[in-house]
Amino acid sequence: MRISTKGRYAMRLMLDLAINNSGEPVRLKDTARRQNISEKYLEQIISILNKAGYVRSIRGPQGGYVLAKKPSEYTAGMILRLTEGSLTPVEYAADGSDGEADCATSILWDRLDEAICQVVDHVTLEDLLQWQMAKANSYVI
Repeated sequence: MRISTKGRYAMRLMLDLAINNSGEPVRLKDTARRQNISEKYLEQIISILNKAGYVRSIRGPQGGYVLAKKPSEYTAGMILRLTEGSLTPVEYAADGSDGEADCATSILWDRLDEAICQVVDHVTLEDLLQWQMAKANSYVI
């Protein structure tokens, strides 16, 4: 399994919205500059997040985007599945028509899937926010 730039940038976009959650909408142009990501690419990603109700759009000259919920209510898995689709490392036919489901390797793939889900479904945007703050405060001179 490999997470594409769409999934990675969606995570960074949501984290940027959480970090800059001051009550004022965050402009995509500002996020693009801070994250060093193309504004056009972020527009595609924010559209997906907006349609899913993960963010709210605020129109007007002082408009932008805000999180629709608290950071603690989003998991990494929610965001990644929205932008990436399935996070399952190997797709095989459950009916055994391809022989994979009857093979012992299917146990490995199932365990790997469980491990991935265990991480992404238990790490919240709030966790990432706290990790980011800790990282920003741990500089060395």
